[in-house]
Parts: sequence; C-alpha cells; structure tokens
Amino acid sequence: MPKNLGIHESLELHELLTFKNACLTKSTTMGTLAKDALLQDILNEDAAQSREAVQALRSLLAQQGGTLI
Repeated sequence: MPKNLGIHESLELHELLTFKNACLTKSTTMGTLAKDALLQDILNEDAAQSREAVQALRSLLAQQGGTLI
C-alpha cells in the first residue's frame, strides 16, 4: 500500500468507516430486540464482523496519517 493516501482515498475510507459504524449500531441494536434465536445469532455475527471491519479501517487511517473523527 502506498505510504500516503490521496484526499479522495481518505474520504472513501472515512465514508466506509461511517457506513460500517452505522451497520454495527444497527446490528447491535436489532440483536437485542430480536426474539428469534437464529436471527439474534445472525445479527450478533454481523455485529462482530462489523466491529472487525471498523477496527481495520481505523487502523488503515491511522497508518496513513488520516484524522479519525
């Protein structure tokens, strides 16, 4: 990966980070509200994957010197 990201690339990463944060919030909230055990499992798995994605994106931005909001 290049040492420095372009402005548009940093903005794309921020956009992805915002989207994955929204996914994480929704999955976490809906997981507590769901009554069906299978649906809860699916939502909990999605929340775990979203959490990992958020951490990876934050790490990428930090490595590139991006500002985390």
